[in-house]
Amino acid sequence: MHAGASTPACATAAITSEVVEAIQPRADHEASFNQQACAMNPTRVDRRTVLFGTAGVLALQAMPSARAGTPALTSKEMKMNTTPFTRMPTPAWLLAFWKEIDDKTWGAGFDCFADNAVCHLGVADWHGKETIRANLRTFVDKQMTTHHDVVEYLDSPHLKVFRGFVTMVFDDKSIPTVKPTMQHFFYMDEKDPAKVKAWYGSVGPTGF
Repeated sequence: MHAGASTPACATAAITSEVVEAIQPRADHEASFNQQACAMNPTRVDRRTVLFGTAGVLALQAMPSARAGTPALTSKEMKMNTTPFTRMPTPAWLLAFWKEIDDKTWGAGFDCFADNAVCHLGVADWHGKETIRANLRTFVDKQMTTHHDVVEYLDSPHLKVFRGFVTMVFDDKSIPTVKPTMQHFFYMDEKDPAKVKAWYGSVGPTGF
């Protein structure tokens, strides 16, 4: 047979028949798949709509529960007050308190505290007037002599705010004398405004 000769008709028919038989199952499968997809598509849309709608409702219903799990602000935290302060000379009772510490006498100057007073001085967490006295005495007596200077005192009926400096002379003479700043807040007892019920203060740092 020459290269340019035509293929006999019987051979062409055989080849065509084989090709059709080979591709027909795939064509039938694709047609069936497309038909099923068209028939199922509305159902899928409806199911998705229902599922997403249900999820949205559940999410909305869950939101109040999530909010309920978050601690609500208390009325105390939300309450805001304006307190006027008057800059005044340091009162005698406060000077007497510091003098007890500076002189290491630890006596009547501590009577400015209520019996159940609390003290948060730096890392301290002391409860009760006698505990405050005893712990300060232990801290100071074992290592130093102090001198407290109050340079500014701000007064209000229920809160006293003041600042100053503390000179610390250590018993160990190899430790240099320091004079750190001090800041203090004295909250007064509601039932007895002459007594301190809570002391929040800080001294220092004594070095960097």
